[in-house]
Amino acid sequence: AMGTRMLRTWIERPLISEVAIAKRMAIVQLFLDHFFERSDLIEALKGVYDLERLASRVSFGKALPVDFLQLAHSLSNVPAIKNILELLPQEQMKQLIERLDALPELADLIHQSISEEASRTITEGGIIKTGYNPQLDKYREALENGTSWIAQLETTEKARTGISTLRIDYNRKDGYYFHITQSQLDSVPEHFFRKATLKNSERFGSQELTEIEEIMLEAREKSSILEYELFMSVRDQTEQYISRLQALAKTIAEIDCLQSLAVVAEKQGYVRPVLTENSRHVEIKAGRHAVVEAVMGAQEYVPNDIALPEQTDIQLITGPNMSGKSTYMRQFALTVIMAQIGSFVPAESAALPIFDAIFTRIGASDNLISGESTFMVEMSEANHAIQKATSRSLIIFDELGRGTATYDGMALAQAIIEYVHEHIGAKTLFATHYHELTELDQTLEHLDNVHVATLEQNGNVTFLHKITEGPADKSYGIHVAKIAGLPSDLLERADLILQKLENKPLPAKKVEAQEEQLSLFDIDENYSEIIDKLKDLNVDNMTAREALNFLWELKDAL
Repeated sequence: AMGTRMLRTWIERPLISEVAIAKRMAIVQLFLDHFFERSDLIEALKGVYDLERLASRVSFGKALPVDFLQLAHSLSNVPAIKNILELLPQEQMKQLIERLDALPELADLIHQSISEEASRTITEGGIIKTGYNPQLDKYREALENGTSWIAQLETTEKARTGISTLRIDYNRKDGYYFHITQSQLDSVPEHFFRKATLKNSERFGSQELTEIEEIMLEAREKSSILEYELFMSVRDQTEQYISRLQALAKTIAEIDCLQSLAVVAEKQGYVRPVLTENSRHVEIKAGRHAVVEAVMGAQEYVPNDIALPEQTDIQLITGPNMSGKSTYMRQFALTVIMAQIGSFVPAESAALPIFDAIFTRIGASDNLISGESTFMVEMSEANHAIQKATSRSLIIFDELGRGTATYDGMALAQAIIEYVHEHIGAKTLFATHYHELTELDQTLEHLDNVHVATLEQNGNVTFLHKITEGPADKSYGIHVAKIAGLPSDLLERADLILQKLENKPLPAKKVEAQEEQLSLFDIDENYSEIIDKLKDLNVDNMTAREALNFLWELKDAL
């Protein structure tokens, strides 16, 4: 549990110091190279409970006896962890070994004071070990003697009265009593006095039984109070070790994280990346998305190279829907995060700069409670990246500008690309369906076009999920709609509209105004010859036969 929390913290706050990252990676490499020592370490770590939680319970005064037993058990495993680490080359492990404080004084205190058979409650006794406190031992001796006195009295009274079924019982209401059935009531001696009458039996007491009961109840009451006070004293003494416990917990959590990274690197075939603070060159060979690969399996996932040379700041990514553009970008960002927490990465090789931050705009979401539409959220997140990013940052923009009208979105997308190129210089992956933007490589020196390859045969499209150089030729949106199961007549209609849109030149007046929307049914251009004939026709002077003939001519022309 401690390692889980620390790993989450590492992922949320990756390192930006090359020295600190290299130190973690060196230890991961060490664990990777020493399989048997790592296996022993894993077994030793299994014996460590959640020290952070235990320390918290102690500091808030909520620790129970079982918490102290878990604490002592955990501390007893620290020397074994330390011994295993000392078997490894100590230069990399030295600091971790020095921080492994076994707290022997606290371990001794718990071992001497808390009984291994202690219950989870602190009011019913049985918490403190015999031998820890002399007074408590005396009370316990009295209780033990009282028990033997009770047994002896029961035997004596059986013999004296001749009642073979006589027995001494106890409950909170009546205390200790002789239990005698109805059939034996004639044999009850005079020195017995009645305590309670039941349906089939009666309860009696005697002077001797009362004296024994008083001794035992006094011992039980005082021992319970004393035991509670002793337990509270142990808890108070443990509070003095809280800071050391927290430091130990942090060290063990760090060891757990590092060995876990080694286990995953070995299991998934990850490699140690090369990180440089002074270079902005990115070169990932056969990179994979760690999470998608874990779900799909290594055999199904298609790896991709990611190359952004020193002079390339922006990679403009085009290609069909569902072809893997978003996965490619997320894969890059996730690889950066993994590298900068000290982990090995899913690739054949990886050379990366150290990024100071990652800014993303991925997916479509809104914030309606605050009055923000999807597009407003999109622009806000884009603005956050533009305002905060530096030349050492990584920016991931996926389909920016799609939440508004075509020309608005395209204009904003182009302006953002140009601004990042001219004013920020951050490494940027920008996925888009605006194919017009691919021409920016002619005017922006540090922008390259890449696309996701597809294979089209006999009207069927296969997504290859491979990134290749250059822009894509089209988006295959209708093909994706077909995969989604839309009706065939709807898809045929969409394909017809698409062909008309792609074959029709855009009117110059619409480019200038940018206020009118593109018409799907511009009859003036498609049927201008027929319209001219209709305009010239003198309907008032036509005979019925002439009108019918003209109608046939129109039909033939259409």
